[in-house]
Order: sequence, then C-alpha cells, then structure tokens
Amino acid sequence: METRANHIWVGVVTLLLLALAAVFFVWLARLGDTNRKEYDIFFQQSVGGLARGSSVAFSGVPVGQVTEIELWERDPEYVRVRIRVEDSVPVLVGTTAAISFSFTGVSTLNLEGARRGAAPITCETTACLEGVPVIPPAGGAIDEILSSAPLLLERLATLTDRLTRVLDDDNQASIGGILRNTNAISAELASASPEIRRTMVELQSTLAQSTLTLAAFEDTLNSADALLENEGQPLAADLRQTLASARQAAAALETTLGQVEPISRQLNENTLPAAEATMRDLRRTSETLRGLTDTLASEGAGSLLNSRPLPDYKP
Repeated sequence: METRANHIWVGVVTLLLLALAAVFFVWLARLGDTNRKEYDIFFQQSVGGLARGSSVAFSGVPVGQVTEIELWERDPEYVRVRIRVEDSVPVLVGTTAAISFSFTGVSTLNLEGARRGAAPITCETTACLEGVPVIPPAGGAIDEILSSAPLLLERLATLTDRLTRVLDDDNQASIGGILRNTNAISAELASASPEIRRTMVELQSTLAQSTLTLAAFEDTLNSADALLENEGQPLAADLRQTLASARQAAAALETTLGQVEPISRQLNENTLPAAEATMRDLRRTSETLRGLTDTLASEGAGSLLNSRPLPDYKP
C-alpha cells in the first residue's frame, strides 16, 4: 500500500510540475508579447500569397509577422489583416502598408513612409475599429502588376495560342509567297536603279535651270521695280499732261460740233434737196442724150431732120 501511495504522490507532483512549467512558458510567451504592438490593416484588393505567419518588414527590415487574416464582418469588401510588430518599430503617422507580391507565391507585408517627428499611430491619432490602431494601406503599381500576374500569364498563353493558329502551315506558305514577291520587287527596283538615278540627275538639272530662271525673273522684277521707282513719277507727269491735252481737244471738238450743227441742219434741209433735184434733172438729160445718140447711130443724121411718120388712123 505504501509503495502504491508513493507512486500516486509522485504522479501528482509530476503533473503539478508539468502544469507549472506550462503556465510558466505561457507567461513567458505573454511576457514576450507585451513587448509587441498590434495593428490592423484593411485591404480592398487581393491579399493572395499572404497568410498567418507571413513576415512583416519595415523598409525591408523584418520587424514582425501576420497573426490574423479574415474578411471584415462589417464590410466583406475588405480583408482585415492583423499584424504584430516589435515595440521599437517607429510606426508613426504617415506609415502605410503594402503587400509585396512574388511569383514564388510567398508575399511580405511591408511598412514604410514614417516621418521624423510625427506622432505614433495610436487609437488617439487614428481609428481603432477592432480595438487596435489601423495602418492605412498603400497600393503600388508594381504590386498591382504582380497581383495580376496570373491573369497576365493566362492572357499570354491565349496570345501564344492565337499566334500559333495564325502561323499555321497555310499562313506560313502565304507569308513565304509575300516575301518572295517582295524580293522580286526589290530586284526589279535594283535593276531599275540606274534609270531612276538618271531621272534624278535630269530632275536636278531641271531644278537648277528653274532656279536660274527664277533668279533671272527676280532680277527682271527688281529692274522693273527700280525703273518704276526712278522713272515712274516723270511718266505719270507726262501722262497727266497728255490727259489734260486730250481733255482740251475734246472740249474744242465739242465746241466745233456745236458750230457745225446749224450748217449741217441747213445742208440737210435746203442744199441736199436742191442737189437731189439737180441730179434727177441731170439723169433725165443724160437719158435724153443717150436716146439721141442711139438714134443717130441707127438711123443717121437725117432722122433728126425728117419727121416721124404718123401711124395710120383707123376709125
């Protein structure tokens, strides 16, 4: 009986020692946690690659780890990430958190942006939505690209597949034909290059002659401009004198026409009718003389002395 009782006491003491050791280790762990601070970060983007126990770095220096990751109960659009960092880390106002994604699948939560002289992030300086201060997230372009790496790889695979379909045997044959035609065109251009060169030389010569012609025309314009500038005023004066003389001549002609108008009226009313009557008389006299001449030519001079026989009268 005594041996059995001793064994029971040894077992009880052993269990008590183990319990005390467990309590001591828990106390030590809690004592270590008292030198750490907790913060919440609310991400609206994907946190793929981040898990409990993931490293937390401050400007690349490891300072803690992630303790919780869950959807925020108040708003499922956000993912709440709780971190625990060393008490000596300067988590000041202006510090932001960003997820550094990696193609290997392991992500790190990086803190940066602390400003010297700024106040620490506490419940007084920021919000405490879940009992601990909140560090605002900061999205980076590189992180967004890395987070969308699977989508990019999928699109790259789709593009590769489409390129493979485009560059099948038939299309490769068509492309080969196009390249052969291009080579033929290049050969024809190479064979025609001497003629093209001669044409270019002729064109350059023509352009040179055109330049000389333009220069001569410009000289002519300059000469005409100088002539007009030097002799233009005398010519204008002569032209004005000529116009004045022409104006005087026109006035004299108008006066002369005014004087001639009565004479022309008298001529139309008296002289021309008398001259017309005289012309009629002269025309009749001429006709009479012509008849007399014809009579002399046909019947002789005696016909002028003999009288014409009268026609027989029949009652």
